[in-house]
Amino acid sequence: MGLDKSFALALNEHYERNYGYRMSNTQALSTTFQSYMENPLLWPILEVLKRQPSGWKVHTLAAHLIEQELMPTLDTAADKDLFKRNFLIMNALYQLQEMLYPKSWLQVEAMDIALRPIFRHAQYVIDANDPLRDYYTRWEHYEASEGEVRRLLNEFWTRYQRSVGGETIKTLDRAKALRLFELTEEASSFEIRKTWRKLALRWHPDRDNGNAERFRILCAAWNVLRQEP
Repeated sequence: MGLDKSFALALNEHYERNYGYRMSNTQALSTTFQSYMENPLLWPILEVLKRQPSGWKVHTLAAHLIEQELMPTLDTAADKDLFKRNFLIMNALYQLQEMLYPKSWLQVEAMDIALRPIFRHAQYVIDANDPLRDYYTRWEHYEASEGEVRRLLNEFWTRYQRSVGGETIKTLDRAKALRLFELTEEASSFEIRKTWRKLALRWHPDRDNGNAERFRILCAAWNVLRQEP
């Protein structure tokens, strides 16, 4: 973990020193955005880890996602493209770690990413005070405005939805999507995202007793509901 923390701190210092990146008031990301916007790389990364639970590093995982056409070029400058790619993957890994815990343990280290079962006496605990986790789960460190981050995540989500066939479902509106989630019209953004994650983990085709068609329909419903403020 020491290497990871040094890496994150070094990146932060590098961009502040060389590019002067400091979020202005107009760039600051809202609390609602921070808590609601989900990184769509969660699901392709989960698929990768289910098929090969260990032996991954951030750069090999990125290369695999690029090969699957799920991660486009993020910046014309090579060093900034590398930083943004690493940030998005680490952000997704930390989100995924929280989603899978306590049934599974996702080890999040830049040079050692592994998905492991949690046995009865295993000593795995999520450290909420980990500075590396704090760094990568704050979207303002991506060095972009809320609109730019939203556009990027929408692009990622469209790519993933296309890969599972969810874009072919055109008849869903908000009411139908909420019924699929078994939620009422009064459901909050937090409740909607919580339900999406629960259902996605339940029906993901790489999970035990998962169902690809059910997951495809749920993806389409989430695509309707996630675009609301």
